[in-house]
Amino acid sequence: MSRIGKKPVALPSGVTVEVKHGVVHVSGPKGELTYTHLPCVKIVVDAQEGVRIEVLKETRESRAYHGLTRALIANMVQGVSQGYEKQLELIGVGYKAQVKGKTITLHLGFSNPKDFALPEGVEAEQDEKNKNILTIRGIDKHLVGQTAAAIRAFRPPEPYKGKGVRYVGEYVRRKVGKAAAKAAA
Repeated sequence: MSRIGKKPVALPSGVTVEVKHGVVHVSGPKGELTYTHLPCVKIVVDAQEGVRIEVLKETRESRAYHGLTRALIANMVQGVSQGYEKQLELIGVGYKAQVKGKTITLHLGFSNPKDFALPEGVEAEQDEKNKNILTIRGIDKHLVGQTAAAIRAFRPPEPYKGKGVRYVGEYVRRKVGKAAAKAAA
């Protein structure tokens, strides 16, 4: 049995969880999320303990979905109560981003700027002090991460000069160029 799946999910104040016909509805101060769970697990909502996930039949599939279901519900509870955010940093001469409503225009060294339409439920904003930092926010952890990864995929950081789009705090392993390798030989 999954160790993660055994732990109950604590419900902060203002967050409600309802389970009807295999669909979990989690609502809180920031919004509402839904998840359709598999029939091999049972979700029990208790006022004191929170949300517990129980395995109906001990099979390999149900053991796999036991921890997964608990983790997804815990992410939903945190999303509707606190939300999620990812910060991206644009490093390079002339690299910049402009947020206009639900569209981000990225200037990343290509001949034309790239326009990225934000999906529903995700917001973006630029840092006031450092215009090269872009913050992606939302209540769905998967959607926020997927959006940040799609923006990063336009120009991933390269190892020679370190230019590109990277997560704030991400370490990029640098390589020496051919001029430095030639001088060492």
